[in-house]
Amino acid sequence: MEYTYKTQDTCSTEIKLNIDGNVVTNISFTGGCNGNLKAIPLLVDGWTVEEIEKKLSGVICGRRPTSCADQLARACRAAYEEQKEEGQA
Repeated sequence: MEYTYKTQDTCSTEIKLNIDGNVVTNISFTGGCNGNLKAIPLLVDGWTVEEIEKKLSGVICGRRPTSCADQLARACRAAYEEQKEEGQA
């Protein structure tokens, strides 16, 4: 399932990803720090929602209460929950 997540309190404005069961692939960010947001998807492509949450949840950026990495963890969980609601998980 393809999923788009609107980020909050970050320089990036949205995250697109594919989710199949609990495996996340094809992650892309719109906006944000170009280098970091090219690297993160390469590092976590093929990971499960739980693995991404374990590593990235709670990461903050400067004085912000969140970060693009934290928002990715939230996006993965939201995509997983929507997929379950639609009966695709």
